[in-house]
Amino acid sequence: MKIISTIILSFFLACSNGGSNKDYAEDSSMAGMEMAAENEAVQQRATSSPEQEEQKIIKTARLAFETQDVEATHKKILQLASQYKGLVQSDNSGKDYNRIYKNLIVRVPTENFQSFVDGISEGVAYFDHKDISRQDVSEEFIDLEARLKAKRILEERYLELLEKANNVKEMLEIERELSTIREEIEAKQGRLQYLQNQVSMSTVNVEFYKTTAETGITQSYGQKMKNALQGGWNGISVFFLGILYLWPLFFVAIIVVIILRIFLKNRKIKNSKS
Repeated sequence: MKIISTIILSFFLACSNGGSNKDYAEDSSMAGMEMAAENEAVQQRATSSPEQEEQKIIKTARLAFETQDVEATHKKILQLASQYKGLVQSDNSGKDYNRIYKNLIVRVPTENFQSFVDGISEGVAYFDHKDISRQDVSEEFIDLEARLKAKRILEERYLELLEKANNVKEMLEIERELSTIREEIEAKQGRLQYLQNQVSMSTVNVEFYKTTAETGITQSYGQKMKNALQGGWNGISVFFLGILYLWPLFFVAIIVVIILRIFLKNRKIKNSKS
């Protein structure tokens, strides 16, 4: 589409300026041929064998496991991150009803990815989760590079046309096209930089925790009886503590009962005399 718009623009400029703008048509044709050549290069490069291009792999890992010492494990992971030139992207901790936990997201150079994961895994009896993924973005990477090169060549051709523009109208038409091309260049550059960052630095999400209360699944029958007796005693203690908290209410109730009995007794005496 850009090739067609370039040819149409050059044709329009040639008609509006007569024979003095024949060079516009020539430059437009050159730009069109250049773009056609670049599109052909994109197709050839996209269909090239993988061996001819360096593979671009995005590596990620998600690890989750239980530990007996949360702080010691946290310290170990930070040491491993420093050892393998990693960057701690986030470091969160918290506590829920039966455990305390920490969650770290670490970015490490891809060449140190496996060593870092192995270092964390050392000493872990079993993982709740251990997911390692590898996403091949080589094809997208190659396609972006080729298309970015084509857009830059097209930008150069429009800049040459801009230098030869004879009036404001021609300049505005060309600058509008240049603006669109530059937006596309920036978008492709941004995507390319993002992919390069993801390829060069792998992401490892580590969650580890310590259970603070035994679950019914792991308790023996004797432990359950012990917990039941302890729970019953705690229930009685809570009951008597509750009664103590209500002592003002009992005090008032006793006074009311005494006053009521005195009143009924006096009334009975008066009735007997009458």
